[in-house]
Amino acid sequence: MRLRIKVCCIQSIAEAQMAVHAGADAIGLVSEMPFGPGVIPEPLIRDIARSLPPMVNSVLLSSATNTDTILKQLAFCRTDMIQLVERVESVVLKTIKHQFPEISVIQVLHVTDQQSLSDAKECSRYADAILLDSGNPKKPVRELGGTGRVHDWNISRAIRDTVRIPVILAGGLTPSNVIDAVRSVQPYAVDVCSGVRTAGNLDQNKLFSFTELCQKV
Repeated sequence: MRLRIKVCCIQSIAEAQMAVHAGADAIGLVSEMPFGPGVIPEPLIRDIARSLPPMVNSVLLSSATNTDTILKQLAFCRTDMIQLVERVESVVLKTIKHQFPEISVIQVLHVTDQQSLSDAKECSRYADAILLDSGNPKKPVRELGGTGRVHDWNISRAIRDTVRIPVILAGGLTPSNVIDAVRSVQPYAVDVCSGVRTAGNLDQNKLFSFTELCQKV
């Protein structure tokens, strides 16, 4: 199965076009967050989502946990998927799926220790996919992604081998480590943000290097 690539923290239509040209299968669009890079206003998220070709998925990143807020974001932004960077109650996931059955729900899980394996099993009951990241939601200012840190890929591999839904690997991926990461975890997809940026801007050379390496794994 071909490895899928999600390029996250896209900040403009021009960046989205660059990512599509590089071979991205999905584009991550970050709404309001307590911490992390790439936050853009929701009108821009909607415009970028509309600009994408049919075979490239738009993904709304949301830190909301309230059902009404999430539903309003989806109704306005009209993305293909939503990535919930906070753990939410199962009833929230069920409601999203009921109101927007055409939208895939990605639940983020920050890999910290063996407890993450149990958390992944619970998440997999209702989400369409799990994204494994390296944040720390327990900090005073919650880290919900975009840290540039690598987590324990052995735990990620155990999660991948246990759950029955697609696993997306994120957290500190770069052109220099993505091959090792994919061989270690064997994920359905990889997610990259800071690893293909220079001074906050999407770096064409890093991006194309990353996607070309992914196609060789």
